Amino acid sequence: MRKTPLWSTWLLGAPVLVLLFVFLVLPYGEMVAMSFRTPATSAPYGNAWTFAHYLKALGDPFYLGVLGYTLAVGTLIAVLTLILSYPIALHLARVGDRWYLLFYACVVSPLLVGVLVRNFGWMIVLSFSGPLNQILLALGLIEQPLRLLFNLPVVVLGLVHVFVPFMVLPITNALRNIDPALEEASHSLGATRWETFCRVTLPLSLPGVLAGVTLVFALAISAFVTPALLGGQNVVLMPSIVIQQLIGAFAWPFGAALAMALSLAMLIEIGVLTLAMRPLLRRVARWS
Repeated sequence: MRKTPLWSTWLLGAPVLVLLFVFLVLPYGEMVAMSFRTPATSAPYGNAWTFAHYLKALGDPFYLGVLGYTLAVGTLIAVLTLILSYPIALHLARVGDRWYLLFYACVVSPLLVGVLVRNFGWMIVLSFSGPLNQILLALGLIEQPLRLLFNLPVVVLGLVHVFVPFMVLPITNALRNIDPALEEASHSLGATRWETFCRVTLPLSLPGVLAGVTLVFALAISAFVTPALLGGQNVVLMPSIVIQQLIGAFAWPFGAALAMALSLAMLIEIGVLTLAMRPLLRRVARWS
């Protein structure tokens, strides 16, 4: 068997490496460097170096509280999205090839509409004179319109709606890769459908679950448009504080330090989740 030259492997991977360097390493490197710069009045940042921004970001109870609140909201959104998405993914993975494309298109179709448009749709539905209040009034369930916008439950609802496709797709791929013979063997040994799901289907789908939870959690804690439109001034999350520092206060170094603190906290939580699921994933790898 002819061995592939090493230079051809690097040549094939070169476009990916260039993209990662230009769109990931370079911006993050610039942000890390800026977070250690001193503020300036006539430029985005000064020439001197300082740790003061990190001491302020990690020592001020207000910013620590917002950071913890953002992580808690992101965790809640990831859990709710998983609970809603797993049955959809299970059904999508079980339908025949003829219906699979139709259901697949239904799942990914919300991604064809911009986040801004979807949020305006929720604002119209949940507004003071919107259709939901009109229906509740017509049914006699309420005596006057409810103020449904600009609170945390609406923000969570909007973000779960936005992120469902990002959870469904990786779980569906994991479920479709499960060998049907394993489930048939479980049934033939006397296991019920629930026992087969708990002992065979669910464990083997954990790689897709982990990928979906990681993706949705990272997107949720960095979301800005949906919390700003549906939460208004009543829901304060870390991305809003970062944007306020960068654009409103023009404090680029401190805004960069807050953004890096959020990124570091996100990596720590994802790392803890990955380590917690590592024994299960190793067991699944031996079964596959």
